[in-house]
Amino acid sequence: MNRIKFMNISIDNLTMSEAIEKIDDLIQREKGAYVVTPNVDHIVQLETDNELKEVYKNANLILADGKPLIWISKLYRNSIKEKISGSDIFPLICDLANKKNYSMYFLGGKEGVAYKAIINLKKKFTNLKVVGYYSPSYNFENDSEEMKKIKNLIKIANPDILIVALGCPKQEKFMYYNCKELNVPISLGLGATIDFEAGTMKRAPKWMSNNGLEWLFRIFQEPKRMAKRYFINDRKIFKLIYKYRKQRK
Repeated sequence: MNRIKFMNISIDNLTMSEAIEKIDDLIQREKGAYVVTPNVDHIVQLETDNELKEVYKNANLILADGKPLIWISKLYRNSIKEKISGSDIFPLICDLANKKNYSMYFLGGKEGVAYKAIINLKKKFTNLKVVGYYSPSYNFENDSEEMKKIKNLIKIANPDILIVALGCPKQEKFMYYNCKELNVPISLGLGATIDFEAGTMKRAPKWMSNNGLEWLFRIFQEPKRMAKRYFINDRKIFKLIYKYRKQRK
């Protein structure tokens, strides 16, 4: 696999079609594999979160989510081939599952959101096999009974693909600590994809996404939550760009 060093992580330098092929391969030969999709916010968090570093170190597939990472990679003269965001790869995974009869389970989203997403997906992928969905309670990771319930539901459903949409770092840590026990062939941490598919949250227009302006669209949608993330937390990326460029030299 073409894995390259990038700032404080490694990235699998793949095109979208190569990523889908790799996911298909992992479904067929692995148990407990998981996929992470780093963006600028993840890079910033990884600088101080040692637990998240371990999650990334053990991931089976690491796909670059966001145009800014592509731009930074060009600055380092080690270009990442393509932006592979969770919301872009998700419908392709559903298409793969639809064609190959892989079963899917959705974990995440607010109450009722996953159900709406499934209804919409069934209209596009008529043979899609969804074996379950669950919206965990807030702070579920600290509730042993809730965690036990979640794991039992997934084990009983026995899916081929687990979509974990809990936001970073919750979804990544959930996969890291539970994937082997759950024995699902592959799990993917895909953030807001269930909300996008349900229509409860709008995706940025293609032209904004293609030009690295998805963050601006998200701020208008969720100003209270996203303004702090993008204007305060994520601006730390500029120091990190300098730091890792200096190290490369």
